[in-house]
Formats: sequence, structure tokens, C-alpha cells
Amino acid sequence: MILKTLESKVRYRIKRNKNSVFIPSDFFDLSDRDQVARALRALVKEGALLKIGYGLYARSKVSSLTGQPIPEKSLPELAREALKVLGIKIQNSSFDNDYQSGNTTQVPTGRVIAVKGRVSRKIGYGGNYITLEQAA
Repeated sequence: MILKTLESKVRYRIKRNKNSVFIPSDFFDLSDRDQVARALRALVKEGALLKIGYGLYARSKVSSLTGQPIPEKSLPELAREALKVLGIKIQNSSFDNDYQSGNTTQVPTGRVIAVKGRVSRKIGYGGNYITLEQAA
């Protein structure tokens, strides 16, 4: 496979990587910041990637129902992976702790993630976002 353009190199690296979440700095060894951003925007427009936050991209696939690009993994899995890539420590949320201790029978959805420290990011797509709460 001949990789001539930056876009094809980025696409190849995304395809071969085991991670589903990418940040632009993953590709800075290929070119400079502006060209990498341009290639990532082109891949988002094409549907090979989804933008799930500021500087966060997720590998996508085509939905069999709508024909629109959707992420390969669920939103809670993507958010946990994105926070790990960003170096932010995560813990069980208060909803997870309540369920595990038997205080409630309502199963948590995973849409609330407890983080250590202060984080002001929105992670999500299509109007659905993860809620980040401060860890106790």
C-alpha cells in the first residue's frame, strides 16, 4: 500500500491502531499542526472519524439503520478512553457507588463519570454528552 498523502497516512494509522479515540498530537510526527488538523477535518467530513470533543476524535462506522457515521464503541466507553488519553484519572460515579452498595436498584447508565481534579470538557456527539462529576 503506497501512502502518498497525509490524509492516507492518518487514515492508515487510525485503521491499524487499537485505540478508538485519537487526539491531534498522535499525528504530529507526520506533519505540522495545521496540516494534521486539515486532514482530521477531511476525515470527519468523509465519515471515517467523529469529533466527540475539542481535540478529540473517535473512529466511526456506518450505521445499518440510518446510513450515518456512528462511533464503534458506546459513548461511556469513548469518554473513559478519551479521559485516559488526556491523562485524567477517573473513578466510579456516585450512581455506580450507590448501586454497588445496594442503596438503589436503578442500574447506572454510565453517562456520569467521576474525575479527579477539575475538568471543563464536553465529550459527546449528536446532542448526547457525558456528565463529569468531581470525585470525592
